[in-house]
Amino acid sequence: MNTQKAPSRQPSAMHVNQFTATKVLALGAVGLLLYVAHAAFIPIALALLFALILSGPVEALHRFRVPRSLSAAVILIVVLASMAGVGDLMWEPAQQWFKSAPQTVRVIKRKLAPAAKFIGNIEALRENASVIGAMTQASAGPVAATVAADKSPALLWAATREALVSTLTFVIITLFLLAGGPPMLARMTAAFVDDLNSAHVLDIIEKVRREVGRFYVMTAVINVGLGCATAGAMMLCGMPTPYLWGILAAVLNFIPYAGSTTTLIVLTLVAFVTFDGIGQVLAVAGSYVALAALEGQLIQPLFVGRGLSVNPLLIFLALWFGGLFWGIAGVILATPALVALKVVAENAIRGKAVLEFLGPNDQRPEGKRALGRLLRPVLQDRQG
Repeated sequence: MNTQKAPSRQPSAMHVNQFTATKVLALGAVGLLLYVAHAAFIPIALALLFALILSGPVEALHRFRVPRSLSAAVILIVVLASMAGVGDLMWEPAQQWFKSAPQTVRVIKRKLAPAAKFIGNIEALRENASVIGAMTQASAGPVAATVAADKSPALLWAATREALVSTLTFVIITLFLLAGGPPMLARMTAAFVDDLNSAHVLDIIEKVRREVGRFYVMTAVINVGLGCATAGAMMLCGMPTPYLWGILAAVLNFIPYAGSTTTLIVLTLVAFVTFDGIGQVLAVAGSYVALAALEGQLIQPLFVGRGLSVNPLLIFLALWFGGLFWGIAGVILATPALVALKVVAENAIRGKAVLEFLGPNDQRPEGKRALGRLLRPVLQDRQG
């Protein structure tokens, strides 16, 4: 009788380590490629985001027998025109604030004079630094000015050309993605996966498109409401150009945590420069804090839901690494990338671990938490 054991088919520890090392190297290579070739990938990533957000209205018009290409062109033109209108609306008051920057600095310096005297020798340090800076500019000023004058037209032309090429690439890719719609997704999916998995992959892509689009449409509506409420509060507080701060609050609120914090800092500084009394400054800051808390703790969970909520630590890390790799575009793309990844994990066969990693710390609904607090004494008595 042969008692020899069959060879084990489980992978050895060496093979597992090699596979893990291969995945780490592949992720590192992808990260390096995204960092080095950011000028090529940023317009594509932004186009994918806009296509996800605008695909819902395009498909809605397509149900009324409007061709996808026509509806995509009309919706994209309307969105770009609206963005240009918002930028034009903000341009004039922003220019006024930039022109009054020297006077603003003098006002801040005057109001901070008591604190500067209390701290001590800050003015002396500033004068020494200015003297050293003047000496440095006197020694290297003509050469530096000549070099800057020679390079400025070339740098301006290069920056303008890069911006035009990126904008044109973004518009063309967005238009193609919107005009193609689900049929194009089906063809592209079938080219990379087999027939058995193509339907499942296409279903996941369709859910990502639908969920991310719905999420950002609702977020846009909420942010517009927050901007209108902020403009009204700033008008009641007597702030100059209140609609400018409303638009700023609405735009920056698309960036979680960092956007509302930046808006609060800007409003507080403007109020500090504008008003003489500390009460008005506190009114401006307090009114925005109340509106932001109402939006983040009540309105956002009520209308958007907590189904797509992500761990705040991961959002902060995504914002940090997105800004480090791709600048402002990386900050814009960080949150939708996490939301899309969570939707994929919810519908993937082996996505449970990723879903638990991305989810918030306490994923139970608020009603279950309250019910658990009420029933905890009863359960403890029964166990006793």
